[in-house]
Amino acid sequence: MTLSTQQLVELSRRIRIHVLRMTSRGGSAHVGAGFSIADILATLYGNVMRHDPKNPRWADRDRFVLSKGHAGAAVYATLAEVGYFPTEQLQLHYQDGSIFSGHVSHKGVAGVELSTGSLGHGLGVGVGMAKALKLAGKAARVFVLLSDGECDEGSIWEAALFARHHELDNLVALVDYNKIQSLAPVAETLGLEPFRAKWESFGWSACEVNGHDHLDLQRALAAMPVHQGRPSVAIAHTTKGKGVSFMENTVLWHYRTARGDEFDRALAELERS
Repeated sequence: MTLSTQQLVELSRRIRIHVLRMTSRGGSAHVGAGFSIADILATLYGNVMRHDPKNPRWADRDRFVLSKGHAGAAVYATLAEVGYFPTEQLQLHYQDGSIFSGHVSHKGVAGVELSTGSLGHGLGVGVGMAKALKLAGKAARVFVLLSDGECDEGSIWEAALFARHHELDNLVALVDYNKIQSLAPVAETLGLEPFRAKWESFGWSACEVNGHDHLDLQRALAAMPVHQGRPSVAIAHTTKGKGVSFMENTVLWHYRTARGDEFDRALAELERS
């Protein structure tokens, strides 16, 4: 799948509208986290990853792991939009008995590689996938999308060490660096800076990108691996709640659900964007 930049912009907008509707209908949280990664997901599935919605288990597919599983609504929306299942099924999100759980789940959902939710685990599993692909002689890549807050976890850095030691240049980590975690700004909770230098000191090839600029994302991801024998990381500077003015850069919209007037205002902004 290769979409134009304008098509990627439109796909991102549709993803955000789905996320707003899904979280509001089910009463779930993390709309802000879903909005911050919409452009990254659109770029990956629309113009970077090798995947086939008609054959989700294709052996040579690139793998995607959402380590920040709480933003699962955005992954479900992306998969529906690119053809893994009908968009109408998104109405079941967070309903009793639904396969579309609040934290992303692979059980019964075509295109989801791994159930995630507890932070700090996605990169470790992605490392294992990348190592297995290397051993099997496969050219497929593994993309793992992390939150900035989960980079507080020691398991992330253990996985980072392992990946460099085993020269997993088929592994790409993307960090949604929106600088707000569950209850406070990242800098107040546990500062990450100098963030890029930390990854580089672990032997990774690192770059910083605008996580809402599709061209910037495409250029960065097309250049990976930057160095043979090294895993790569793209630190994507994003805005929590991107696309809805009163949600942007606020801690409130990590957990809050948009309903009533707030839902109407948010939907109106997204529809005219």
